[in-house]
Amino acid sequence: MLAIVIPCYNEEEALPLSLPVLLSLLDEMTADGLVAASSYILCSNDGSRDATWAVLRRFHAADSRVHAISLAHNRGHQYALLAGLAEVAGQCDAAISIDADLQDDPRAMIEMVRLYRAGSDIVYGVRSSRKTDTMFKRTTAHAFYKFQRVMGLETVYDHADYRLMSNFALELLGQYRESNIFLRGIVPQIGLETSVVTYERAARVAGESKYPLAKMLALSIDGITSFSARPMRWIFFTGLITFLLTLVVAVYVLVSYFFSSHINPGWASMMLSVWGLGSLILISIGITGEYIGKIFVEVKARPRYAIKERI
Repeated sequence: MLAIVIPCYNEEEALPLSLPVLLSLLDEMTADGLVAASSYILCSNDGSRDATWAVLRRFHAADSRVHAISLAHNRGHQYALLAGLAEVAGQCDAAISIDADLQDDPRAMIEMVRLYRAGSDIVYGVRSSRKTDTMFKRTTAHAFYKFQRVMGLETVYDHADYRLMSNFALELLGQYRESNIFLRGIVPQIGLETSVVTYERAARVAGESKYPLAKMLALSIDGITSFSARPMRWIFFTGLITFLLTLVVAVYVLVSYFFSSHINPGWASMMLSVWGLGSLILISIGITGEYIGKIFVEVKARPRYAIKERI
């Protein structure tokens, strides 16, 4: 039994196009004996402000394989996806998560299911290329992945949240109770037998991207600060290097003071020190604040989301 999990936020335009495609794909896989006839789709509505919930109700009335949950308010893509995966855990043999825009090739699910039946508990959908992206997005995306690796974050290159997880993997995912969610970092830590399926990414079927540059940057920062203490360690080494540079500046100041009559004593060293140390202090406070803020959220142990309705 396969469950297809779709996080949804303001997808009233995309769902009428994507749900028929996924239902047809379920029919095809059922006819080929890959999945059971009881396989279904679960949409996780992330507090949408448009008619997304009404669209889901209409599809559920027409086809009982379309299930849905609605979060009480908007919590973000990662929480909506986690809520959907938690909802299907124990109610399927495997679950595949995919976005409603179908930029990720849904036909890659066929190979994912085959690899699952061959013994893989987690199958990652990985883009074979980024030729559909703009040069700016392609460059920044690759920079994010490399930066995450440098910061000690284990992620799958060119993989977003298109993946298959066995029910066993879903149960293990449920044991990760942190409030700061970055599934692309959590899932690789689960371990188990993994495989990769590559595919070409297409344009959105409808609507606008829910991950502009600002959100991508915020997601990357959340992932790094949730899984690695390396930035804190870098602060220490940066401070050590700054101390050594300070010794060099001290030598320069003393030499200028005793042997040069053409330099206004103290001006250059003062300006460099104020701007350099001021920037370093602000950056260090900001990085430290990120970690303190996450500790603040975690220790309160509030519910990560609330489900107000199910169909």
